[in-house]
This record gives sequence, C-alpha cells and structure tokens, in this order.
Amino acid sequence: MARRGGLRRIGAFELINTLLMLAVCFLTLYPMWFVLVNSLNSPAQASLGTVNWFPQELSLASYSVAFNDRTLMNGFYITTLRTVIGTVVHVLFTAIIAYGMSKSSLMGRKLYLKISLITMLFSGGLIPSFILMTKLGLYDSFWVFIIPSMYTFFNMVIFMSFFRTIPDSLEESAKVDGASDYGVLFRIVLPNSMAVIATIALFSAVYHWNDYYQGVIYIHSQELLPLQTMLYKIIAENSMSFMQQQAMAQFGARLPGNSIKFASMMVATLPILIFYPFIQRYLVKGVMIGAIKG
Repeated sequence: MARRGGLRRIGAFELINTLLMLAVCFLTLYPMWFVLVNSLNSPAQASLGTVNWFPQELSLASYSVAFNDRTLMNGFYITTLRTVIGTVVHVLFTAIIAYGMSKSSLMGRKLYLKISLITMLFSGGLIPSFILMTKLGLYDSFWVFIIPSMYTFFNMVIFMSFFRTIPDSLEESAKVDGASDYGVLFRIVLPNSMAVIATIALFSAVYHWNDYYQGVIYIHSQELLPLQTMLYKIIAENSMSFMQQQAMAQFGARLPGNSIKFASMMVATLPILIFYPFIQRYLVKGVMIGAIKG
C-alpha cells in the first residue's frame, strides 16, 4: 500500500510538472503567435484588436507594404551587414586576446584579467559613453555598431577556457616546424575550436540582430538606422504615416497602424527564429565550456 501511494504521489508530481511546463510554453509562444495571426489577418480584422487563434480573413497586404517600404528594407540591410561584420570581427578579435590570456607565461596576465573584469561589472554610464563615441568620430557612423562590441570579457573567458583544453604538444610541434604564435593560432588552435567559435558567433549574432539601443543613441541619419531601431520607433512613437501613405497609394485604402506594426515585427523576428534552431545545440556546449575552471 505504501508503494502504491508513493507511485501515485510520483504520478501526481509528474502531471503537475508537465502542466506547469505546458503553461510556461504557452505563455512564451502565444505572444508571437498573436503577432503572426494579426499580421496575416486583413487590415479590417487586425484593427479590431480581437483575439483569434487563426486568421479570420487571410491577407498579405501588410507584408506587401512592409517589403515595399525602402526605409524598412534599408534597415534590414544595415542589420544584416552589421550582424555579419560584427560577428566576424568579434570572434576574431576576442579569440586573439583569449589565446594570449590562456598562456600563464604572459607577463601581467593577472592584471589584464582584473582590468577586463572591472569593465564587465562597471561602466562609465551613458553620457561618458556618448562623449567618447563623439570624440572618436563614431557618432552617426556605421562603425559605432562594430568597434565598441569587438571585445567582451565574458566571451573571452569562454574562449580562454576552451583553448586551455587543447594539448600543448600540438602547439609545440607547430613551433618546432617554425610556426609563429599567429601561425599556431590560425593553423592549429582555431581549426580545433570550431565548437566554441560557433558558440561565440551565435552569442554575437543574436546580440547584433536584436540590439536597437545603439541606433537610438548614436545614429541620427535615417539611412544608418538598423531594423530593430526602426521597429522600436514604430512601436514607441507610432510613426506609421509614411508607410500608411504607401498603403493608400498601393491599395487605395488606409491600412491601420496595428496591421503594419505586426507585419514589421514579424519581418524583424523571423530571420533569427529560423536561424536559431540550427545552432541551438551549441548553446549548451558553450555554457559547459564557460564552466571549466583553472
């Protein structure tokens, strides 16, 4: 009887746990589903603000306006270019620093690590950062997206921890054959570190794609605004007049702002949602790599 009671308690616990997980999944996925359904709804249905599980009147009018908007597509181009260049530069620069930091023979290594740790925990604040970017000539420049994010201490620690797992015999053999430190890094270390490279590249790409804050603070020209910054302004400032004028010219009717907002949100979100599942497995390995001590 005691055994049966224990089995019943375990079964009830598993049931409650499953229901809680399903509830969390629903709360996580429903907002995206709501946006998708309303973006595919006809403008008239989307303007009602009703909750529908499926589109009541299927229409691609909002997507047509979004894709025909040159400003929005230019933001998509800027975001894509920023993500590609920023990810490559970040991975390369961080790997070079981490390779040097992984060597215990590096003079002043502990001091460098302490200084880097301070930069991760504390920052100068918005006003000093804005003044610095202005003095460096990065204000209203595409490179303001790339240069400040070339290095992060957290990702450097992940790289450094992984580099320590590579046998020293490989590097010693390469140096015996006459390879320099850069030769060892690019010919021996990095080719054997594809897992950690994919992990850091994922972290960096997701950051660059989703970041809107730098565009709000440091970019004034409309031509340099990333897609996420445009989406932020569309939602926060309700600046839909130009796109609605395009809708009037194309469809002979004024599309509601909500309809175009939903379509713009999906255009900004779908690429990273499609890309993410293919490399999601590297996230777990990256966390495990970062947990290695020593």
